[in-house]
Amino acid sequence: MKSGHDAVRQLQYLPAVGAAYGVEALSFAALRAMDADGRRTRPQRPDFHVFALVASGGGAHEADFQDYRLEAGSAVWIRPGMVHRWSDVDACDGPMILFQPGFAPAEAAAPVCWRLEGQQLSLALLAAEHLGREHEAAVRAPRLASPPLLAHLLAALILRALPDRRALAGGSGGPGGLRGPGEPGRRDDRRLEVFRAYQAAVEEHFTGRHHVADYARRLGYDARTLTRATRAATGTGAKTFLDQRILLEAKRLLAHTGLPVGACARRLGFRDAGNFTTFFRRQTGVPPATWRAAYGATRVAVRD
Repeated sequence: MKSGHDAVRQLQYLPAVGAAYGVEALSFAALRAMDADGRRTRPQRPDFHVFALVASGGGAHEADFQDYRLEAGSAVWIRPGMVHRWSDVDACDGPMILFQPGFAPAEAAAPVCWRLEGQQLSLALLAAEHLGREHEAAVRAPRLASPPLLAHLLAALILRALPDRRALAGGSGGPGGLRGPGEPGRRDDRRLEVFRAYQAAVEEHFTGRHHVADYARRLGYDARTLTRATRAATGTGAKTFLDQRILLEAKRLLAHTGLPVGACARRLGFRDAGNFTTFFRRQTGVPPATWRAAYGATRVAVRD
């Protein structure tokens, strides 16, 4: 889906010369060096993944209307399409990995930001360092380059860093299917597969299809099957998952564009502004115009 968000910088995956392997190893220091004018502090929407670990220092990050404090041990995973900004990472140090969709195993519902401690942090930083060294070697000596190896090292890093390692069980393609003793069996794998199909369909069609039954027919599943699979993966039902995705895009449009409420409604597939307002009020407790005004006032207060 094209967002058309006027105030959000759209970022495309453009690796450095010689680094076109679907993944690129950077760091917070490299980000600051490449961004001397501080564009990182303004809203941006990448079409790629960003996975970062804070080895030392601290700062702040904002992703889709949630503020996160960063400290030593913080892990951040920005997915394609998220509107985010590095509010304050001038004092952060640690690895930052950029990678294209499909390069790493799919995940069900990993958080945006969480904290690693002790040995888990040490091992995650070690995994990131290994990936960084292999990436550097691939850039300096292309004959040594191995995208499958880089993909496996990235998968190992994510598996090591995730708060719940089961979230990546059963991933398809490349390094997918990594599983250890005690991780989900066939029944859980099947539910995860169903959820991923539903998740992908929602992402593609949520602006035009607002009913779970539509997705069930398209995917060939019973609506109850989608609900069970979604609840197992995310803790919420299929309808709630769909509504939350529509609501998130509504907030993005209201916060980051000057579109009238009626135009936002049309972009999101509502028949008219009244239906959109009813939906938005049911989800948030306030009408769209009120939420937009409050969000704008909050941003001004933060800047002041």
